[in-house]
Amino acid sequence: MPRPEWRDLAKERRWRRLLQQWRRSGLTGRDFCSHNSLSEPCFYFWKREIARRDQEERTPARAATGAALPSNAAVMPAFVPVRLDAAAPATVGLEIVLSGGRLLRVRSGFDADELRRLLAALEAPSC
Repeated sequence: MPRPEWRDLAKERRWRRLLQQWRRSGLTGRDFCSHNSLSEPCFYFWKREIARRDQEERTPARAATGAALPSNAAVMPAFVPVRLDAAAPATVGLEIVLSGGRLLRVRSGFDADELRRLLAALEAPSC
């Protein structure tokens, strides 16, 4: 699967290098973070994220063969087409299901640019 455009490759390379140093250090994750002034939650996020990305890159043929894919957000589109019913009452808004099953309710008359910024913030990795 090709890498999504939103990935920051410099940040990924940095964390790959740090994780390699951690593995060679023999320290616990907590101690490594403490010695290197790293955020422990970011460390564990990137540890999981890089493992997921590596797994995703090792199994691209599964999608072409029609084999069952893991049910995670990496294989789902970030956005799907939406068609609004022009006959719907003006007070009806939108319900958007975010990753992890979170629900965002948006009232009618919302600012589309503001919604885009909000969605980008809600769906972006925290580290």
